[in-house]
Parts: sequence; structure tokens; C-alpha cells
Amino acid sequence: MAAGSSEDDEFFEKRIRPILAQRCWECHGADDGKRRGSLRLDSRESVLQGGETGPAVVAGDPASSLLVEAIKFESSQIEMPPSGKLPEREIADLIEWVRRGALFPQASTAASQKRGIDWDAGRRHWAFQPLTSRQADYDAWARAMAAGRGESVEAPRGQIDVHIRAALPGKGLAPSPAAPRAQLVRRLKFDLLGLPPTPEEAAEFVADAAPDAYERLVDRWLASPRHGERHGRYWLDLARYCDIPESWREGEARAYHYRDWVISAINADLPYDDFIRRQLAADLLPEAQPADNAALGFLGLSPSYWKELKLEPGVIKQIVADEWEERVEAIGATFLGLTLACARCHDHKFDPVSTQDYYALAGVLANIRQQDVAVVDAAVSAAAATARKRVKELEAELGKLRGRKPAEPGDDARIAALSTEIQQLKATPHFELPPAFGIADASLHVLPDGPNRTKLEYRPEPLDLAVQIRGNPNKTGTLIPRRFLTVLAPEPAARFVQGSGRRELAESIVGAAGPLTARVAVNRLWWRHFGRGFVTTPSNFGLQTARPAHGDLLDELARRYIATGWSTKALRRELVGSATYRQSSHPTAAHQEIDPDNDWLWRMPIRRLDVEAWRDAMLAVADDLDGRLGGPPADLTDTANRRRTVYGLVKRRELADILRLNDFPDPVAHSPTREPTTTPLQQLFTLNNPLLRKRSEALADRILRQAPSTDVERLDMLYAVAFSRPAESMEREAGLRYLAAMKQRGLAESESWTRLAQSLLASNEFLFVD
Repeated sequence: MAAGSSEDDEFFEKRIRPILAQRCWECHGADDGKRRGSLRLDSRESVLQGGETGPAVVAGDPASSLLVEAIKFESSQIEMPPSGKLPEREIADLIEWVRRGALFPQASTAASQKRGIDWDAGRRHWAFQPLTSRQADYDAWARAMAAGRGESVEAPRGQIDVHIRAALPGKGLAPSPAAPRAQLVRRLKFDLLGLPPTPEEAAEFVADAAPDAYERLVDRWLASPRHGERHGRYWLDLARYCDIPESWREGEARAYHYRDWVISAINADLPYDDFIRRQLAADLLPEAQPADNAALGFLGLSPSYWKELKLEPGVIKQIVADEWEERVEAIGATFLGLTLACARCHDHKFDPVSTQDYYALAGVLANIRQQDVAVVDAAVSAAAATARKRVKELEAELGKLRGRKPAEPGDDARIAALSTEIQQLKATPHFELPPAFGIADASLHVLPDGPNRTKLEYRPEPLDLAVQIRGNPNKTGTLIPRRFLTVLAPEPAARFVQGSGRRELAESIVGAAGPLTARVAVNRLWWRHFGRGFVTTPSNFGLQTARPAHGDLLDELARRYIATGWSTKALRRELVGSATYRQSSHPTAAHQEIDPDNDWLWRMPIRRLDVEAWRDAMLAVADDLDGRLGGPPADLTDTANRRRTVYGLVKRRELADILRLNDFPDPVAHSPTREPTTTPLQQLFTLNNPLLRKRSEALADRILRQAPSTDVERLDMLYAVAFSRPAESMEREAGLRYLAAMKQRGLAESESWTRLAQSLLASNEFLFVD
């Protein structure tokens, strides 16, 4: 059988095999007695060979594939499945599978099931092992590296440096000199706060000769509320955050409570284990405050699918099971770095995760209900909700009275009375504070409600799920108690008995699975500061992931992460304080030839700003940034919006152009990384979008207002503001020639400077950080 990349394999296992199993194999599987049209769809060879009508698929060419024609219902002669057209999402997945070459993973499901899972071998996987320390080795490396370093290379500042540098000589590499201070301060502020340094900050740091100048700057910026805004956004990528979820979601809840809670938790350095507990079970923790209920948005904001209750229960059960799958996958990928949804239809093809494991976790999620949750005291919240409801009723009546023609006697008095009552109600404490998206324990039951109709019923008693044969909720097998993953739990895995089991699940993630959870978290933090992780698949630490080259360092950092009380700021302080982080990004020809991708970190990588930092930097250099924290989102298409991009409006299904064109993740799914792209549309955006024009005008106005009167001094200020450095002689000369030419053409001074400012905002130097 042909095999593709691990990404292709994962796509097949998560998206394609369930469709084939549920929709196709009953009539086109291995059973000769049931097979129709001589067509088998259970291997790549049989799919390409086809049946009585010819090949089912032309690999890589959906337009020429009979399978695609059949599922799209484009031919009256071939429409599959006979029971009715597939959902559009499944059709799109099958078309994408054909486009990728209709690849099947190497091993068949049957072979995998016959083999079974070797639990002992699974537990020996490096990512599932206890954390170990290599302190003695680090001490030896430190002495060797300190003795042999060049004069321009900083001495090791800790275990990160001695470990990274120990591998370099064997590769014919050496660490790079320390970065220039002006470059370093720009790198650090973008990394910690997502903003460029002001000219004053850059100049102050360059001139500060105190030995602890850098450490003081790190501490200052880690204490800034801007830090949570910067790094909270990365967590929101994992959590599928959006401000406008599906239109059928009912209630008053607003998503921004979850976003603000994440930012606040990061700023407060909430221990990462508590950060996890609150997102899965804040309402069940005695120490949690009402404001922590917003953390439940991790599951409360999960994508939900429309359930048409005029359809039979079997259809609705499938939709509900799809929701459980999405949430199991989000929990596994985010906290454990495991692709758990692959086990819905069969034992995981690669990892020691059984189908029973999947339904043990899905059972937890079958016992929760998405609902509004209060972020203040429950009684206060209820009073505010009652007041809001009453105000809506009164405002409706008020509108009718004001619109009545002709007015009736007593209308004016009634209007005045209603207006007074509305104002009094609006004075109710927290009247303007809506609830958050959250969850509560309740088991979901999908029940018949007459012929071809369904009703959904939530009950207080928890339930366990039965295995769904091949992922089909209408064909069930053994009942599986709610519990944790077999391979990560102490033997035997204890049943979850406290309600839904959410709190027990959270405790298992940070307890029994603590080493894996810490490795995954440390890897994400390393990625944010060094451009790639120790493990290059940050949400997949399964058996296909080989132990990384710097696995010992990953383990040591994870061990101390737990030992310091899961303090993320302490770990981040160590990362950016290392000499490895502080080295130059300038490549040398010899080293570039040996290690062109900088896999061994002999220099600091040059990194591209994500769209949030890019837009925020434009606002900052124009001295036009609104520094308010939190609250409702603002439209990113509005050029008057001066708030940080993390507070921009994100819709589940429709992204603003600035986000869509600049690699913003899809809020429908968990997104562990952002893949940078370079496209003509991005360049057209920088040239023509009103945002760039507005920010360029503001930057030009700042230069003309604040800089001294000569063009040379203005140019120096422009470059200092935009790039944290003065203009070089060639740049200064080119700028002066341009200004003179524009003046000769009769262009207004403000317009000349606006165009010059826009050229800098659209430049690579503004977009990339050395």
C-alpha cells in the first residue's frame, strides 16, 4: 500500500477512515457476500482498480474520479451513498483525500487489531517516561565550554547554553557572538510583549553598562500587562477561540471573558497545572473564584454542529458523536500532545491508545452541557440578568409608544415612567456584564420524539459510553467506564466517579501524565522564543515522534518547570536569559553550509512577526496604540480601531482580511503552529489597504510634530521609531533625494512623509526580527 507523510496518515485516520467505515464498507468492504458493483473501498489498490464502472479514483485528480462524482450527486446514474448525500464537510474531506493521492497508511486496520497494543512497549516511549536530570553532565559541559569559548562569544549562562553548545563542535559549528544591544532589545520586547521598543528604551538599554541591565529589562517586561496579551493569543490558537461562534448558540454569553481570563492568568503567572484545572473544571474547584468560571470557555466555546431535530435520532447521534470527537482531540492535542481522535473507530494506528481509551474520555464529554456561566457572584449575576431581560421588554414597549401615530392620551406619561424604570434597572450592579461561555455537568440523551423526529434531554445522572463500532453511534458494543488513558495511568486506570469526571481528568493530566504534560508545555514555550521546538510536531508526542536531539535538555527544563511550581514566567526568564537566546542572528558562510536550517542553534534564527505583532507594531510606532485591557472585541476592518489585535473581532467562519491573508489560524480547529506564507496578496494588502495608509499618516504626523525641523533629523527619528536604529548614510541620502523630488513635483510635505513612512511599514525589516 502506498504511504504518505505522517500528516497524510493522520488526515486519513482522523477524517477519511471514519467516513469509509460508516458510509462505505458495509456495501464495499471485504465481505464478498455483501459487496455491490464488485467495488472494494478498503485498500488503495482496490480503490484505484475500481469495480464494474471502472476505477473509483484517479489519484491526485478529483475532477476525473468517479468517487467524487458520485458523492457530489452530479450524475443521475451514480449517487453514493444511496441513503442520501453526505454532509458537505465529509464531501470536502474525501475530495481532499483524492487530491492528496488517495493514500492509505501502510498497515491495515485488521492487521493492527490482530496485533493488539503492546502496552509495555508503549510505556517505554521516551515521552511517557519519568523526567530525569543530567545535572552532572551539564557541570562538565559548562567547564569545557567556558574554557574553550572565543572572546566574542558569551560564557554559558546556564544549563541551556552548556547543553546546546556541547553538540556544536561535533557538527563543525561554534556559537555566534552576542547580538548587538540595539538588536537584542528589539528581539526581547517583541518576544515578551509583541511590541517594538521605543527609541528611548533602545537608547537607554544600549547605554546601560550595569551587569544586570538585561535581567532588569526582562523582569520589567515580564511584569507588564502587555505580556499576557502577547502570549495569551498563542493559547487562544490552541483553544479554537472566536468571538462569534455558531449562529445557533443560545444565551447572552460573550466569548471575550475567556480571552481576558487567559491573558489575566498569564500575567498573574498562574501555575500551569492550575491553568489546566480551571479550564476543565473551574466550577468544581473549591478554591476557584466566580471570575474563574470564564476559564470553562476552553470547552464552552468548542465548535458545535447544528442538530436538526426534524431528523431521526440516528442522524443526530452522529452529530453529537462528532462534537465529542472534536473535544477529545482538542484536550489530547493541547495538554498531552496526543492525537486521541484517531482511536474513535479502531485502536490508534501508531500510538498505544485503544478504542476503549477513546470512549473512556468521550464519556467525560458526554456528561457536560454547554451553557452560560456567571463570572460574578451567582446571586448578583442572576439579578443583572433579570434586569437585562426586563429592560428589553420595557424598551420594546417604549418603542411602540413612541412610534404610535396618532399618540393617545397618557402616552407621554407612560413614556416618561418607562424611561425612568429603564434607567433604574440599568443601575443594577454588573448590568453591563454578560455571562461567559461555559459548561456544567449533565448527561446528554438523544431520544425519539415521534416519527423521524428527535429530542435532546439533559439529565443530572452521569452515564458511561459504549464503544461505537467503527465510530458509528448506532452500532454499539461494550460499555466503557470513564477513566484516563491506559498507557499514562497507574495500573489499573481508576474509574472517574465524581460527576462527569472533568476534575479527575484534569488531575490525571497534571498528575499521572505530568511528565508528558510538562514536556509538551516546555516545547511550546521553546518554540515561541527559538522559532521551532525540540519536537517539531508540538501537538503530537506519539510513538512516531523520535526522541529529539536535545531531549535531555527538554527533560531537564520540564523537570524544573514542575519543581518550580509550574511557573511559566520563571521558565521564560531562563529561556530569554540564556546566551543561546542572546547570540547574534547573523549567519556565517561556513556554518550556513554545514547547517543551513540552523537545526543546532549556532545562531539565533531570524523570525517573522505574526499578524498581531505586525499590526500592533504599526500602531505603536505611530504613537497611536489604545492601551485599554480586556473587554468586548473591536472590528479589525475599522481603521479607527486602535486597540491591540488580540482584542480584534474573530468570527468562527469568516476572518477579517488582515487575518486571513497573514497566516492567522482557523478558529474552527486546534492550531499548534502558524505556517508563514509569502503571497502577492500580502504585498497588495500593504500597498492598498486603508489600515496601512491610516497608520502611515499617523506615523508621518508624529515625525513632523515631534522631530526637529531638518529632514536629516526627521529621517533619523523615522528609522529609530520604526527599526530601533538611526538611518544609515545610504538610507539618509536616498530619503533626502526622494523628499526633494516630491517637493519639486509639488507634493505636500505631509503626503511625502506619509509615503515614505508606508515604505518602511511595508518593508522586510519592519516585518522580521533579527
